[in-house]
Formats: sequence, C-alpha cells, structure tokens
Amino acid sequence: MIGKLSGQVDSLSESTAIVDVGGVGYVVFASGRTLGRMGTPGEPVALWIETHVREDHIHLYGFLETAERDWFRLLSTVQGVGARMALAILSALGPEELIQSIAAQDKAALTRANGVGPKLAGRIVAELKDKVGVIEWGGDRIAQAEAGAKPIAGGPSEDAVSVLVNLGYRRVDAFGAVARVSRRLGDEATLELLIKQGLQELTA
Repeated sequence: MIGKLSGQVDSLSESTAIVDVGGVGYVVFASGRTLGRMGTPGEPVALWIETHVREDHIHLYGFLETAERDWFRLLSTVQGVGARMALAILSALGPEELIQSIAAQDKAALTRANGVGPKLAGRIVAELKDKVGVIEWGGDRIAQAEAGAKPIAGGPSEDAVSVLVNLGYRRVDAFGAVARVSRRLGDEATLELLIKQGLQELTA
C-alpha cells in the first residue's frame, strides 16, 4: 500500500498527474486545486497518497496536504460520493471552506462542485455535520463548531460568534450566521457589523 510519493512532476492532465519516482511514473488522480499547485514538469513534488485497490484496478489519489486527504476520506463515507466525486468537491472547495460550509449547513456552497445537486449537497451536510471531528489544517487542530470550536477565520468572526453564543444562540447557528455575513461583507466585516447583521440573520 502506497502512503506517500516523492519525486518529480512528469506531466499533468485535467484530472491526473504522472509523478516520476526513480524512473517509475505513477499515475495519480488529484483535485483541480492540487494539480494547479504542483508546478511544471521537472519540479520536485511530494504527495500524500490514498490507495484504492479494486479487483480490476489500483488507483492512487494524491494530496499536497493531509487536510485535503482527510476530507477526501470523510467525503467518501457519504452515500453517493465516490472517489471521483470527492475530488470534484475538493476542486471546488478547499478544506477550510468545507468546514465552514458544513458547520453552517450551507448546502448551496457544495453545489458549486460539478455533479453535486441540492439533494446530494443536503445529504453531505446531514451525514457530516456530526462527523467532522478534528481536521489538521496548517498545523492547527480545528474542531467542529457544534462541539465548541472557534471559527477558523479567527479575529472579528471569532469574537462575533462568542458574543452571539453568550446571547443564547447555539454555536452552530451563530457560526452559520457569521459565516454568511462574513462572506457577504468581505473586507468590510468589522466586529460591530458581524454582530449586528449576524443577529439579523438569526432572527429573520
């Protein structure tokens, strides 16, 4: 079973990369985000590998970070989400966005992935909202919002969720409201606006 490959990029296609390891070329399936960050042929690369062994094939799925690999595994547990669909989702949303979307129960964000309709998006949110657990991202341990985690954005967003929780709202609801307001406001998302508009979201 292969767990990691370190070598050089040989070639890239829309859905795969060939990684040259000591003269042997390994075909690795990867998300669009990973393929876009692997550089050009000849550059060094190290990929975490998830190996799928079937009766008729052995497929390697590659990830530059363990967070994306962990999300691949988690997404693959959802009924109707195979390996290719999991990569499509990871091509549209990174690990950080997935944590926010699922904690906020934002099904619309998941439909940005090719092949994911409202029904499947709803199933992903429903099945994973209690399974997210702890994901490694940039060396920090990020826990599920419903279990008491701080929002990954930190700063004003973190403080806004704390204020809303202290006002009596459930953490997962406060997280979702602040996440939606934060996306809408962008760089203009001050603490005051996040709290004010977060309250409007929660009472609408």
